[in-house]
Amino acid sequence: MSADDLPADLLDLIAKHWGFRELRPLQEQAIAAVLQHRDSLVVLPTGGGKSLCYQAPAIFRGGLTVVVSPLIALMKDQVDGLARNGVHAVRLDSTLTTAEWTKAMDDIRTGQVRLAFTSPERLVNTETHRVLQAAGTTSVAIDEAHCVSHWGHDFRPEYRQLGRLREFFPQASIHGYTATANEQVRRDIALQLGLNDPQILIGNFDRPNLTYRVIPQVELIGQIREVLDRHPGDAGIVYCLRRKDVDSVTAALVARNYKAVRYHAGMAPNERKRNHDAFATEEADVVVATIAFGMGIDRSNVRFVIHAAVPKSIEHYQQETGRAGRDSLPSECVLLYSGADVMALRSIIQKSASEANVAPEITAATLDQLDEMSRYARGAICRHKAIVNYFGQRYERANCGACDLCLGDTQEIPDATVIAQKILSCVARVKENYGINHVIDVLRGASTESVRSRGHDKLSTYGILHEPTKADLRDWIYQIMGQDALVQSEGDYPILKLNAASWEVLRGTRTVRLIRLVGKASSTPGTHAPAAGSGTLSEGADPQLFEYLRVLRRNEAARILVQPYQVFTDAVLVEFARARPSTLERMHMISGVGEQKLREFGQTFLNAIVEQSQKRALSIDVPATASSRVRTAPVVSGKMTPRKLEAFEAFRSGASVEEAENRTGLSRSTICDFLVDFIRLERPPSPFRWVSEAICERVAAAAEVHGNDKMKPVFLALNEEIPYEQIRIVLAFLDNRG
Repeated sequence: MSADDLPADLLDLIAKHWGFRELRPLQEQAIAAVLQHRDSLVVLPTGGGKSLCYQAPAIFRGGLTVVVSPLIALMKDQVDGLARNGVHAVRLDSTLTTAEWTKAMDDIRTGQVRLAFTSPERLVNTETHRVLQAAGTTSVAIDEAHCVSHWGHDFRPEYRQLGRLREFFPQASIHGYTATANEQVRRDIALQLGLNDPQILIGNFDRPNLTYRVIPQVELIGQIREVLDRHPGDAGIVYCLRRKDVDSVTAALVARNYKAVRYHAGMAPNERKRNHDAFATEEADVVVATIAFGMGIDRSNVRFVIHAAVPKSIEHYQQETGRAGRDSLPSECVLLYSGADVMALRSIIQKSASEANVAPEITAATLDQLDEMSRYARGAICRHKAIVNYFGQRYERANCGACDLCLGDTQEIPDATVIAQKILSCVARVKENYGINHVIDVLRGASTESVRSRGHDKLSTYGILHEPTKADLRDWIYQIMGQDALVQSEGDYPILKLNAASWEVLRGTRTVRLIRLVGKASSTPGTHAPAAGSGTLSEGADPQLFEYLRVLRRNEAARILVQPYQVFTDAVLVEFARARPSTLERMHMISGVGEQKLREFGQTFLNAIVEQSQKRALSIDVPATASSRVRTAPVVSGKMTPRKLEAFEAFRSGASVEEAENRTGLSRSTICDFLVDFIRLERPPSPFRWVSEAICERVAAAAEVHGNDKMKPVFLALNEEIPYEQIRIVLAFLDNRG
């Protein structure tokens, strides 16, 4: 189902409350599943708009939707955000006063609310479900649904009890939402929740606005400061492995006058809340945290995420880095990788599993996930491609233009396979009985007691790689492991071992790629690392006006005691700073400006925009152009199914929409969805076989004025004469040319 097939008044409702005039990929199908009372599992990346998928249909259809959320802070953010959008919702949690609880229950009983947020513990272990049941709950939305699965990266035992939802709400449809879940986790979620023939919707796992970098950890504080100094005044998160690391890193940054706060479970609750609020309200720029931080934060303008230690899995990494750039603006993700951290984390996992009596197969799966993460960090393929491939999708671009490997932050090591053969040969010569440090000493020709006493100074590989530094050799060994041509044993003293691929490299039938960093990322010409101001803004957006509006937003948020993003997001402020609207009507046309926010904040921001534009002689009412918008990689809906392949083959053979529809037996809306994906992926020379040349010219002319990224303004400019499906096809083609 495409957005064209959704009720027009639903789209009007979304525009009214949220200010969105076009839905993101898969949102329309997810909303349709709720309206059709069909169970669903929706996997959309962080910032992909999951909450709209259950909020909008709940308000449109009526009845009560129960939202299960893991954290009180997350519930409060959503309820407060809905209030700012003119929607009344309630939360049921332990922080409510008696009067607030009574009022919330009364509102539920009398049908005054459409959305009730609560925790899995309260829903399962108290009588709360009886009130929700009596109120006629029509659907249940489980946020962070991966928490229900033992195989997920944030398993929570209380989520496992949500299998009782069928017992509590037998007539309701059930919907799971998560930002990250591989196929095994998706199957387990559906099984545990008892989903009945669910619609499975999997978004594109690529985040083209994020720049990924993996840097060997050398001098931690200095490397963290390099990233912070590229983003002065921007919001960022620094993730550490242990609480003591959080404390020491925070102290080091504060001592150097960075506006940083700490966050971990060992802190006093009042300090943790104070620091959380300081970051959320933009009083602090940086939060240094363990992975306990993040799920409860809904700040959309995080510009960088630094991992000062390796995450437990690619799922963790994808979700934690996904907290950067949720507003689709360019943001940076830096992993400071250390093999020692991997071994420490492996030990922590094994110890915790032993103490908690975790099943051996679950512990083994967790360690496998850590190994996958380590291979990613040590690997030598495009970071975007590696993440997308891990989640079972294909990445077609030869160069992402947004990772260290594709941007030239690294350089190829000449004769990499020869170097790998020397390293592997040394492992063989020491009879696969020693760890990394000893092998490096032998390779570099170190005259240590350990080397001499074992006679390893007499080996043919002794001193064979004496020129590279220890750090380079260590990194190359990890890279060889990342390409599965060398393995490391488990235990407290891991040993290097050869495998079948090792012998293929030694025989010359398999090649290895090795890389080295080229200086600092900040000095690499042509990189996409977002610097302050210009790196975050789209072309044409005035940096000074943007900063002025950020201060105004912060003041407005403080005045009404809400978080700044609940006034307007950074993405909206960027567009204000670019388009510089002169009337409320023009301001309302900007995506993200709903009616409630227009009434509450519109005039204040409009006055500021007009005043600053006049003061500095800036033009106003600037139309969008292809070059003024943030460009992203093509977004493709779902994976390449057999039916989709059949449709693509039809398009390649020259079939029209109608012919493809007849040939495949698919609905017209599905065929049009597939056609848009086909155009984005295969870049045909023209769209004329699907849309007439005359219509293409009209749509292109309208898009020149109103932009390629919003269909509604183009539709209105064409006097509502051209169907949305044809506009979508033409805009997809224009996007490829931009």
